[in-house]
Amino acid sequence: MKLFKCLAVASAAIILLSSCSILKGATDAATSGTSTGSALSTLYKILQATGNLDLSDLTTIINIGKVLLGANTLSNATQSFTDQFADGLISGSSSLINSANVGGIMNGLKALSSLDTSVLTQAATAAANGNAFQVNPSNAGVSSTVSSLTSILQLMN
Repeated sequence: MKLFKCLAVASAAIILLSSCSILKGATDAATSGTSTGSALSTLYKILQATGNLDLSDLTTIINIGKVLLGANTLSNATQSFTDQFADGLISGSSSLINSANVGGIMNGLKALSSLDTSVLTQAATAAANGNAFQVNPSNAGVSSTVSSLTSILQLMN
């Protein structure tokens, strides 16, 4: 049992360390799109397996943070940036996002950037930095963000 706990802690530490650099931001469109696509893919698989997004789960919170970061890069983006971001989404999602659904997903991500995502962003940053985090799912900003995010993930069917 102690070995299992040690392995779990080590795995969480690796996830946190690799996620810290991602949450600090990607500078180019393709990189940002790839990170966002990968996070959406992970969240999609979690949603398919469990039926919901558990806001107390470290992996879920970090991946929501990655998606929110990517969505924020789309506000006031040029068409060239948007096109490169979309290509990154497709490659980062291992083709769960494709030419048929990328437009709807991009629109959903752009809509996310207009929501109050501060609670989830703060929780994701805390989680990525190895700090405790807590998210109240009944918070209006949290519930609207999770609802919008779930709608985006449903486009990946």
